[in-house]
Amino acid sequence: MDRSIIQLVDDLPQDNITVKVLNAIDAIAPSQWNNLVGFENSIRSITGETDPQIIQQIRDRAVVFYHDPQYGYQNAVKLYQTVDKADAAIGAMALANKVGEKISFLSFLNNITPKADTTQTVDLLIKIAVEIIAFCQLNGIPQPNPQVFAASLSNNYKDAALMRMVALVCLDAVLPLGANFLAKIHGIIDNADAGIVTNNPVFGAASGFLPGNSTSEKFGFITQSFNAVQGWMDGFISQTGITPQSIFDSLGNMIQIADDNLDFVAAFVDQVTNYYEHTGIQTVAQKLIEQTYSSMQSELGSDRTLSAPPPSASQTISDGGEYAIAQAVEVWDEDEEDWYQATILKAKDGEYFVHYVGYGSSDDEWVNGEDVRVRDHSKTDDNGFAEGLKVKVWDDDKEEWYTAQILRCKRKKYFVHYFDFDESEDEWVHKDDLV
Repeated sequence: MDRSIIQLVDDLPQDNITVKVLNAIDAIAPSQWNNLVGFENSIRSITGETDPQIIQQIRDRAVVFYHDPQYGYQNAVKLYQTVDKADAAIGAMALANKVGEKISFLSFLNNITPKADTTQTVDLLIKIAVEIIAFCQLNGIPQPNPQVFAASLSNNYKDAALMRMVALVCLDAVLPLGANFLAKIHGIIDNADAGIVTNNPVFGAASGFLPGNSTSEKFGFITQSFNAVQGWMDGFISQTGITPQSIFDSLGNMIQIADDNLDFVAAFVDQVTNYYEHTGIQTVAQKLIEQTYSSMQSELGSDRTLSAPPPSASQTISDGGEYAIAQAVEVWDEDEEDWYQATILKAKDGEYFVHYVGYGSSDDEWVNGEDVRVRDHSKTDDNGFAEGLKVKVWDDDKEEWYTAQILRCKRKKYFVHYFDFDESEDEWVHKDDLV
């Protein structure tokens, strides 16, 4: 099940081995990275907004943009996640190969695992290609363009996006392959055959995203991608002066490393970290929040409230009801007998297509307007109810929930009017019969 962007950002760790490794890299090759976690915290940091109502409105509209396929946010997240998941397998393979080299009675591992240099080189190359694809999707570039990406990398990359490329150079190039990694990479790709690529787990995972109709065409794009960025990589190393040993020493300051074999350490880091996904989610969240906030600037008037976002060409939307696109609502779940937070994505003829906060897009669904409500918590009483609030009332005799609206409140009792019934059915009900 796909998780929402809000849940993904909220669940990013503040401190684990991935964060420690990234901090270690940032210490020797500063990219000015800040481990920004929590979606609302990200909104405050990126926009400077402090008004809770504005932050909520930015959050609601961001959900709509995230689920709109024309912007490519979900696809970019899938790319980062897919590559990092396969990367763990690469780390395990490289680790097994190194164990076979170091321990004689396990030397058979050398015969059943590919050479670490070859495996990690293909891993590095595919990560570069995937970064270009994700960049183009996030920036509305129809076809992956290595040259446009290279120009942006040199002039515009910052924050989590830059940290990801810095970590890629340090952890996937310099540490496992050495200071002359560029020559090693050329030595491998210039003599590569299709099997070297197709047998790589990362290629298998990312193949569907790579442009081209055949393995040779896909590998051609991978080679073009590397050629476009190798100048930046070489310049970055010259500027920072990083070496395999300096990376190892910085990592040792953050995590305990029992082995001083550098490519062994590189394989271990590949297996136990997910820096590519971690920073990828941060990049998507930043781009999403910046676009959302920018789209609202002309609407932010003196009252500091926002209207719904304009519908995209990929959506079929009509108002058809009392709730607006991107509005935060609560939706009744009859099976669970409870209300769930959601955001309106589409509206048509009194029905609403909603996304549930904290759930994946596979749970998005159309619901009847009778099962949708807005609750202003600042106006509710100690029981969570207020005059004018839509509620569900339980009928013991018929064992059924009925939709009603609260007209008056009096301690633990509420005078309600039932939808689709006349006023003669209005009655006082106890709080325990309301949800």
